[in-house]
Amino acid sequence: MTTKNLLVELFVEELPPKALKELGEAFAATVAERLKAAGLVAKTTVSRYASPRRLAVHLTDVAAKAADRRVTQKLMPAAVGLDADGNPTPALLKKLAALGKDAAVVPSLKRQLDGKAEALFLDSVLPGMTLQEGLQAALDAALASLPIPKVMSYQLQDGWTTVHFVRPAHRLVALHGAEVVPVAVLGLTADRKTQGHRFEASANPVVIREADSYAEQLEAEGAVIPGFAARRAEIERQLQAAAAREGLVPIADDALLDEVTALVERPNVLVCQFEKEFLDVPQECLILTMKANQKYFPLLDAAGKLTNKFLVVANIRPHDPAAVIGGNERVVRPRLADAKFFFDQDRKKSLIDRIPGLAKVVYHNKLGSQGERAERVARLAHMIGERLGSAELANAADRAALLSKADLLTDMVGEFPELQGIMGRYYALHDGEPVEIADAIEDHYKPRFAGDGLPRNDVGLCVALADKLETLVGLFGIDEKPTGDKDPFALRRHALGVLRMLIEKELALPLDELIEAAFAVFPTGMLRDARGELMSFVFERLAGLAREYGHTAQEVDAVLSLQPMRIDLVPKRLAAVRAFARLPEAESLAAANKRVGNILKKAQGIGLMPKVDPLLFEKEAERALHAALVSVGQEADALFELGDYAASLSRLSALKTPVDRFFDEVMVNVEDARLRANRLGLLAKLHQAMNRVADLARLAA
Repeated sequence: MTTKNLLVELFVEELPPKALKELGEAFAATVAERLKAAGLVAKTTVSRYASPRRLAVHLTDVAAKAADRRVTQKLMPAAVGLDADGNPTPALLKKLAALGKDAAVVPSLKRQLDGKAEALFLDSVLPGMTLQEGLQAALDAALASLPIPKVMSYQLQDGWTTVHFVRPAHRLVALHGAEVVPVAVLGLTADRKTQGHRFEASANPVVIREADSYAEQLEAEGAVIPGFAARRAEIERQLQAAAAREGLVPIADDALLDEVTALVERPNVLVCQFEKEFLDVPQECLILTMKANQKYFPLLDAAGKLTNKFLVVANIRPHDPAAVIGGNERVVRPRLADAKFFFDQDRKKSLIDRIPGLAKVVYHNKLGSQGERAERVARLAHMIGERLGSAELANAADRAALLSKADLLTDMVGEFPELQGIMGRYYALHDGEPVEIADAIEDHYKPRFAGDGLPRNDVGLCVALADKLETLVGLFGIDEKPTGDKDPFALRRHALGVLRMLIEKELALPLDELIEAAFAVFPTGMLRDARGELMSFVFERLAGLAREYGHTAQEVDAVLSLQPMRIDLVPKRLAAVRAFARLPEAESLAAANKRVGNILKKAQGIGLMPKVDPLLFEKEAERALHAALVSVGQEADALFELGDYAASLSRLSALKTPVDRFFDEVMVNVEDARLRANRLGLLAKLHQAMNRVADLARLAA
């Protein structure tokens, strides 16, 4: 079967930049998958293309027609399809007619057992799908399944037909080798013509000779780099080169780089600058306004400090770029002036003077204002500060928490909500607040995302913990918990933040006490009792976090099934369980522990001996197990209390021989009630000794 390479391009008006990369990947993937399902492609190399005005895909080794397929189709039971003389019944003839067959095929039908009765089967050959048929179906499926952020409606040139798509489409190219594949979508019929750059293309339209010349022709004749990845790499190369010539470094931002890649077809990086007086404004403000509003790349010096130079990615390459550079410098100046104005105005009023205004800002209609929330967080932060340090830390955490939301009322944060906390730190320093309080105001939002850093000082830790716990308890208490993949209040992120701080900062704060304290700062009757639900929610996040740290599901289950409240000690427990699992005695002890647990579960209600009586032992195996429990158990308990969980579990390995002997020689459920209760009591002591670090039964296969 001969094959040729295939190219498909849909030329449209400017696509939404933040969605372009995903649109290009989805378009190419669906076309390739559907052609493979149709038998038109076996092994192929898929090349994806996505520019501001086109989605395209190139596939190697595509057949003009899929191979014919032999199929066997069950028709009906033989008793229904044939009469006593073997002639076809009307039911069979009707079935054959529906398949385009007649009575002539009856002698060739197969009779085979289908379950307990014979059935009739028809062997036939299904003709392979042509490329035109397969590509038409693939394109229809690809356009229908594109992850379009918002659909547009527009009319075709006939003035009547309405089309729904992400942007109006103007051309369709479909080439199998050098031949046009006659497919049609969105009112367009395929040919070999496309368009290049709006202003710099040397040919218009660009006539694609064959599938393999597409990228080369677009770049040479159309002044367009069609591949998203190739265009992105070229922009990154130019950014680094331009910055190096200035002795500076461009700010690293993958999301911005992707967005700019989706905005230009022929990138040209130029160096611009603004007046140095604007550098008096906090650099976060300037960086954000340049990136968010203008899509510029700020330039930093070797120390990471913002300079007054920046890079712009133009979509044209004029011989003299002075006009382009000057235009971008004029555009950015008012933005920076606005930032400077906001900064100057905000500093005229201190954060402490803004706090009364928080009473007018609604946090949640069931949880009150931001002012009430700040007071709750302050009380909780004060308590955490007392537990972690001293009255001095508690008072500092209290003040930082009260001030933490005041910057929400500033003009700068009103314009750039992403700067909340960051601007609070600058304004606190301007107001003369201690550095540790200013840092805590910024850090109390941390960690804001996976991999984000934690608060840099103890005051920040207190406020960050309090803020996240107040959020979790408050929203669970009004039944605003996450459902499915919906988490509008980012409660999963808040729970992970609490866990990361407890673990990575090794904070000796029991989780149940923290949650109880958080509930206590809310007015009586405001919340329903959601302690159990919240605890389960947090432990689910902890299980996921532990698996991310590289622990197996069995190890995690063994430790967390006990719901240890000292979250900071969970990593040590997990490490101890992993070390125990490597011991030769581990498998046998885990199985024995599981057996003991099942025996004790069945014995509930029968009654155990509250204190094991050695005088009731009848067999040497009972005495040996009891003696081992006394010596080994005490040593393991002592090591547990010292926090040496690995050594504690390792010491339990000495119980393997007496435990095995006990189950080999001793019957637990005997008729004598006192003897049975004594043996159950002995097993209860064994179970307790073995399951202080983790439920070892969860390690049993």
